[in-house]
Amino acid sequence: MAGEDCIFCGIVAGDVPAQRVDEDEHTIAFMDLNPWTRGHALVIPRRHTPNLYEIDDDDLRHTAIAARRLARRMREELGCDGINLLNAAEPAAWQTVFHFHLHVIPRYDNDPLRLPAHPGQADPDELSSVADELRG
Repeated sequence: MAGEDCIFCGIVAGDVPAQRVDEDEHTIAFMDLNPWTRGHALVIPRRHTPNLYEIDDDDLRHTAIAARRLARRMREELGCDGINLLNAAEPAAWQTVFHFHLHVIPRYDNDPLRLPAHPGQADPDELSSVADELRG
């Protein structure tokens, strides 16, 4: 799905306009067109990969480092009080563009953004059961 079918590949190629805020030989960061807060941006690897399950370790590392670099700049330049870093893998997790990307979302003490879930107390037996499944 790389190339003309992927809007983020179009941004990498320079064929799709974007407000770029950072880039290096491995990644590009640009403003999200549907921001959740002031300064919300996306960081993508230049090489097309559909999602977290398939991304190359080096591309993941470079993308995470670029996200941290941008988060630090947001704190310094935008004066945000915190950062949410979000990745959505697959439609069930709200992924709509199938080119791996990290949302870097500046958070402000008074912003209205609320995550769609509220953590609750876990059942110890359920935690143990799930942990056993993950251990294999």
